[in-house]
Amino acid sequence: MTAFETEFTPWLSLAGGVLIGIASVLLMLMHGRIMGATGILAGLLVPASSADWQWRAALIGGMISAPLAYLLAVGSFPAINVPVSMPMLIVGGFIVGIGVTIGSGCTSGHGVCGMARLSPRSVAATLTFMLTTFITVFVVRHGFGS
Repeated sequence: MTAFETEFTPWLSLAGGVLIGIASVLLMLMHGRIMGATGILAGLLVPASSADWQWRAALIGGMISAPLAYLLAVGSFPAINVPVSMPMLIVGGFIVGIGVTIGSGCTSGHGVCGMARLSPRSVAATLTFMLTTFITVFVVRHGFGS
């Protein structure tokens, strides 16, 4: 088995985090809503009102169109190497879906917005996400990988 390689991109990660933070603050400021991607998508599929549907559709539309804007600006998508098969990605997606249902939200909702509000549930959820990530990376790298 080949070694797993991690590309360390602190400046790009910082820039992305700043953009997510700004978007979260603006959504709370302008609409009084928390920016959790799973909740936004769920509310888009089963809207409470037409006004509620509009901002959700705009946000999801931005998430979908941003890579297309990147493609138009740069001329190609960035090279992404996913070291698992499509069936594994699909299974992983279902597992994540179950997790966000049980955990009452996704990592973006709990980690970015819930932590900022000092929500005890979000603090517990984020600690669980991080601990599980550390354990998974350790097992994969030292048990199966290099």
